[in-house]
Amino acid sequence: MHAIEIKKLSKSYNNGFKALKNINLSVKKGEIFALLGPNGAGKSTLINIICGITKYSAGKIKVFGFDNILNYKRTRESIGLVPQEIATDSFEKVINTLEFSRGLFNKIPSTDYLDGVLRSLNLFEKKNNQIRTLSGGMKRRVMIAKALSHEPKILFLDEPTAGVDVNLRKTLWKYLYNLKKKGVTIFLTTHYIEEAEKIADRIGVINDGKLVIIEEKKKLLEKLGEKELIITLEKKKIDLSLLKKKYGFNLNGNQITLKYDFKKKKRIASNFLNDLTKNSIKFTDIETKKSNLEEIFTNLVRK
Repeated sequence: MHAIEIKKLSKSYNNGFKALKNINLSVKKGEIFALLGPNGAGKSTLINIICGITKYSAGKIKVFGFDNILNYKRTRESIGLVPQEIATDSFEKVINTLEFSRGLFNKIPSTDYLDGVLRSLNLFEKKNNQIRTLSGGMKRRVMIAKALSHEPKILFLDEPTAGVDVNLRKTLWKYLYNLKKKGVTIFLTTHYIEEAEKIADRIGVINDGKLVIIEEKKKLLEKLGEKELIITLEKKKIDLSLLKKKYGFNLNGNQITLKYDFKKKKRIASNFLNDLTKNSIKFTDIETKKSNLEEIFTNLVRK
């Protein structure tokens, strides 16, 4: 059974704007799924619809097999949401906020569980502090602790590390891994593409309300990634016209840059180096580079 199943989901507003267009998506139980997209692409709208905050125009959504409208109580108790904005009573104590949130879902009080969540997020020493006294990063962690207070099976994180420092991001990544090991499904949106590249199992890209691609991270990097072979020649003035015609590389001074699709042309680099050797063309340095997720994302949203 999938944690989330979405079929032919669309969202239109009264002014005619279509925020989401025929979205089909399944998220596996216990995976980390990252949704990337530019501002206004529909990321937050999709999360809010799954969580039952925003109504949709057409389609079906199931959470662990339950319809999120017909069985809204059952689905919502499975969901923890960390929104973009910090929304809580700033004069309330951290622990009271968590206890209140847990009580809303009719969960039995559990000091041990809540203390464990606070310790995992390095908030235990602040449990009796008013939220207004905390730093921005700590407030963000309180929102995550609040979302986890009722022991949800799915955690939604909408831009969870926006505006926080690198150390906190790494702490959060580690914590998400631990949640995954416990079987929690994690659905996150992010502008930090290295975040998705670091922790996600699968990645989806949404643009203009449409899902452009959904793929396992490793396969996505292999499928759409390019490699570069950069070779520094020993001499500048060499006749490379025949090799240039054959391989289509770029030449800048005495530096050759050969771009190629590694999956489709695995032997092109070795063939090119062999041809250089056969033609007695000497080189002093070789470097290889491969596309990262940011370059792939940029290319996808431009199309």
